[in-house]
Amino acid sequence: MQQPTLSSFYLKIAILCLYLASCAPSPQESEPRRPNVLLIMCDDLGWGDVGFNGHPHIQTPNLDQLANQGLVLNRFYSASPVCSPTRASVMTGRSPYRMAIPNANAGHLPPEEVTIAEILQSQGYATGHFGKWHLGTLTTMVNDANRGRPGDTTHYAIPATSGYDTYFCSESKTPTWDPMIKPMVFEEAIGESLRYGWAAIETAETAVEDYGTFYWKGPEQREYENLNGDDARIIMDRVIPFIKEAVATQKPFFSTIWFHTPHLPLVTGKKYRDLYPNQPLPEQLLYGSISAMDEQVGRLWQQLKTLGVAENTMLWFCSDNGPERDTPGSAGPFRERKRSLYEGGIRVPAFVLWQKEIQAGGKSEVPMVTLDYLPTILDYLNIPYPVANRPMDGLSLRAILAGKQKVRNQAIGFQYPKKIAWMTDQYKLISTDEGQTFELYDLLADKEETQNIATQFPERVNEMRQALESWKAACTKSETGADYVK
Repeated sequence: MQQPTLSSFYLKIAILCLYLASCAPSPQESEPRRPNVLLIMCDDLGWGDVGFNGHPHIQTPNLDQLANQGLVLNRFYSASPVCSPTRASVMTGRSPYRMAIPNANAGHLPPEEVTIAEILQSQGYATGHFGKWHLGTLTTMVNDANRGRPGDTTHYAIPATSGYDTYFCSESKTPTWDPMIKPMVFEEAIGESLRYGWAAIETAETAVEDYGTFYWKGPEQREYENLNGDDARIIMDRVIPFIKEAVATQKPFFSTIWFHTPHLPLVTGKKYRDLYPNQPLPEQLLYGSISAMDEQVGRLWQQLKTLGVAENTMLWFCSDNGPERDTPGSAGPFRERKRSLYEGGIRVPAFVLWQKEIQAGGKSEVPMVTLDYLPTILDYLNIPYPVANRPMDGLSLRAILAGKQKVRNQAIGFQYPKKIAWMTDQYKLISTDEGQTFELYDLLADKEETQNIATQFPERVNEMRQALESWKAACTKSETGADYVK
């Protein structure tokens, strides 16, 4: 038998390679590259505190540009009128009352909850959390912030136990400039105070002391470096290396970037106060801190473009609730502010940008809520929610964002101590006395909530009230741990 020659061997190899190449999917047929996901959230930023919603003074050029490149979400709601509950809703897609987080500094994110970070981490995403946490204490060894105390493990819940590879965060609020310190003396005559804020310390001669809050980067690992200046810049200095590393290792990335801005105390450097020379100091502090944060969002977007990943990054922006009371913060035309279930307390500035998928330059008037983040992201990624029969309060916005659906068709429930509300596409039923009396508003005709029409539509009030009570009962059942029983 004739032995195969070397040339015939190479010929067979070539034919085999051609065959395998013909079997391989074309680039068009291959699995599409998974999008990166960024969830950016401000703290106490009112609906009217941004340029893209028409503020006459506050300069937010980067947010405005990104909003114009994406879809402005004109009826976007925080799940609560305060911070911790809203953050729980972002993480889980579920009402914070289901996990016993009714208020700020209450409860913690239970380990039994399934978070968006955990799901994406299991799918190969690099996951990072940066900024405020407020879903549990971050130390059991030192006095820290609102609740961290030596030996107290009651509410110890760090980002690492909720699906994050990397984190850099504080338990709760910090000053928005030089976040670890405070002056010992305030110029109260011009509006400075420990509660509201102060002009950033410019000279080394100023007497200062610890503010009482720390940044943490791992279990019982405090950060000591690079903690001076604008807090938003300090946070972004950690976000960008995280993104660079993910890109270098060819991993999609998911990050929650939760700025402290513009939560009190407001502290702002001269560069940013000088953007508003004709305003009194309280306005300079608020407006300037927002502009400083806006600068960092622009820095982030430029970095994404430089790395070549901007087009395939899904970026969401919102606030955790309405503006703080007794501040120059703006709820726009809406009624009341933080801690209220009227529109001004829960309707927040928001947009979504994903150049590869979402058409630019539009504005949606469909009600959306922070509860919708998780189911929407999972829908886009074609990832099933991993726990069967667990109640989900949010819904996927994919059809709405694509313009294929013009209404929500699922009510949104809100709870806050002594206050409850039930909102459809058109109506809001609200009680401020634990359900003893109810008001009804037509939000399409009366977004300012000035005309209570409850007496005109008793049947609608009764129908919505029954739905609200049913949902409340379901949340109460969940709070007992029923959802965690296998």
